[in-house]
Amino acid sequence: MKKLFLVSGLLFLTIVIFGQNAKEANTKMDAFASKTGVIIKFVDYYLPNLNLTYGGVAETKVRKLMSGGDIGYFYQISYEGKYDTKTASIAYEDLVEVIKAIQTLKTESESDKSSNPDYLENKFVTDDGFQVGYYVSNGKLQWYLVLEKYGSGNTVFINDVSTIESAFNEAKTKIESLKN
Repeated sequence: MKKLFLVSGLLFLTIVIFGQNAKEANTKMDAFASKTGVIIKFVDYYLPNLNLTYGGVAETKVRKLMSGGDIGYFYQISYEGKYDTKTASIAYEDLVEVIKAIQTLKTESESDKSSNPDYLENKFVTDDGFQVGYYVSNGKLQWYLVLEKYGSGNTVFINDVSTIESAFNEAKTKIESLKN
């Protein structure tokens, strides 16, 4: 009888653990692109690259995704690392929220920098785990983007918030022109 409870408990625990991992891996892009029984088509519209602080660039584009009768728009930022490529796929509705958050972060960044903390970090995170933010350390302010929720090598650093603002606004404008 004890073995039955032990086996049942382990089975339940395994289902819960794997169920949570599968749920966490789904992003809005994954959910949209993984529909079965329909034709899925995507079209890319390339935008200017983002120049990174420590050399290199991140490629940017708008991806129009058609799945059955549904159409979705995503702003994608890709950075090719030494061993793999990290990509953020930001749904249009999240892009709008990120742009609003950047304005708030920009306003707060100067007062945070002038408070001269040992270390301070301020960021906005989307449902899919994309992050935009900055940190202040040793009197220096550094902006960054975290492209993917999990793994290593998924953070890129940008010199100036105006570069981020410009790129995100350009993506929003492109998506809005495609919608019309």
